[in-house]
Amino acid sequence: MDNSLQLNALLDAIARIIITVDRQGIITSLSSLAQQHLRLTRGRKLADELPDFWPQVKQVLIGHSTEQTLILHLAQQEYFVDINPISIEGMTTGAVCTLVGSQQLDTMTRNLPSFQTLSRELDTIIDSSSDGLFVCDAKANVIRVNPASERIHNMSARQLVGRNMQDLIESGFIDRSAALETCRTKKPASLLQNKDGRKLISIATPVFDELGELIRVVVSERDITEIDTLQRELEEQEAISDQFRDQMLAMQQAELDSKQIIARSPQMLRTLQQAIRVAGADSSVLVLGESGVGKGLIADLIHKNSRRASHPLIKINCGAIPEPLIEAELFGYEKGAFTGAQTGGKPGHFELADGGTLFLDEIAELPLPSQVKLLRFLEDGRIIRLGGTDSKKVDVRVLAATHRDLEKMVEDGSFRLDLYYRLNVIPIQVPAVRERRDCIVPLIRHYIDLFSQQSGNKKRLTRAALDALASYPYPGNVRELMNICERLVVMSETETIDLPDLPAQIAQRSENLAFDSLDWPEGMTLQEALDRVEKHILEKARQRFSNQTEVAVALGVNQSTIARKLKRHGLT
Repeated sequence: MDNSLQLNALLDAIARIIITVDRQGIITSLSSLAQQHLRLTRGRKLADELPDFWPQVKQVLIGHSTEQTLILHLAQQEYFVDINPISIEGMTTGAVCTLVGSQQLDTMTRNLPSFQTLSRELDTIIDSSSDGLFVCDAKANVIRVNPASERIHNMSARQLVGRNMQDLIESGFIDRSAALETCRTKKPASLLQNKDGRKLISIATPVFDELGELIRVVVSERDITEIDTLQRELEEQEAISDQFRDQMLAMQQAELDSKQIIARSPQMLRTLQQAIRVAGADSSVLVLGESGVGKGLIADLIHKNSRRASHPLIKINCGAIPEPLIEAELFGYEKGAFTGAQTGGKPGHFELADGGTLFLDEIAELPLPSQVKLLRFLEDGRIIRLGGTDSKKVDVRVLAATHRDLEKMVEDGSFRLDLYYRLNVIPIQVPAVRERRDCIVPLIRHYIDLFSQQSGNKKRLTRAALDALASYPYPGNVRELMNICERLVVMSETETIDLPDLPAQIAQRSENLAFDSLDWPEGMTLQEALDRVEKHILEKARQRFSNQTEVAVALGVNQSTIARKLKRHGLT
């Protein structure tokens, strides 16, 4: 048989795309597959036939490389290419090029037992995940759905695979897609979805090839409706187990919740217990506490649980009424008592509260002349209108409140000692928010939900934002907490309220606390300190998130990076 025919038969028998060239780059022989797939002709220059391929072959022919292994796109197909020199007596006389198509290589790989085992393991991991998993291509087309996602959406994978996420949104399957966001930005995306009245959290993670091109988007999703409900139920159960809560649960549940009094800490529960106990008596009560702690709500609670509940509760802020008018407002005035007085006179707040309760807020601002008349009423229960001479008996219980130090004012002579003792029959101290740490998170959740309901725009706090809000001392107490919650609900542009949405003083304080808590023992190097900080952050992240993907999204790195660092710190 002719040598050339024998060579061609040999090349065809190998069943590969094989090309041989001489030292000048002339094609000397071809397999049938090379002629069929690449349309090559023997005797032509490779540089003319395949100009993108020729530079790599040339490197081998001139001796700059003993072999070349690369991936090329030729004739709209992807090939794995192996280029080796042909040497005779130490001299390079040509090169042989072997090309294997990606589809053929994929088929070969899949037939390997090791690959089949790995594929089965991967399938088992994906299908056994309790989190729903969507796998999409770079254009957000669904290519795989695991059983957990089928259960979440009540649809089979057969109905979803092959469809585009944009089409699924338009059909009403979901309201928005993390996969579409990742395809657009090439960055991880996390968002909340509404699905048939349930809340789903979706986290999309991009997957890139060796050239940095996006090839896949993996979306994990979880139904957090039940988690959210369980968390709230757990908070309620923890509060109920408190020893003070056991004593006043029925009354607080029925009456305090409507007044937005939220008590979880022992200090606040003790205050409420005292208020309910004194409600049955007619003794004067002095409510003490900083501005904004809710002294007015304590007065409401005392009145509502007293025998006077069916009669008026009159509230007056002693600091909000001009000093010349305070006596007329409290005790009323007769006809012609002063310039501008009503012709028929006017009853004061004591008369209006007859049979009920009078709450004097900011009692420390009461002028000394009015203090004398108040003391007289507390002694005999009678009042005299301004400009009048006849006294009148009224049945009024007096509750007073102040944020100032009355004992010091007594020493300074700005508050009467005898009036102080008359008012301070039963003192109730309302703790500041910073002293009732157990109440802060329930308060925040309550007011976020309340203002969300009022605005018709449901908002949700991230864990980081909730931690930052919970660590803030609230110098303005509950009033400041309410204002902050209302501002967050109104001003947040997204459904999720995160750290960037918080007021600057809260976000900055959270960052400062994080750095101030770091310990740097003497003799520790910078790298050792950084490693300690990194390990601390990873430990916190593992407690906060359920898997490595969520940790990676929160910290803005790849999941593989998180896995590597966890292993390095012994946290796997």
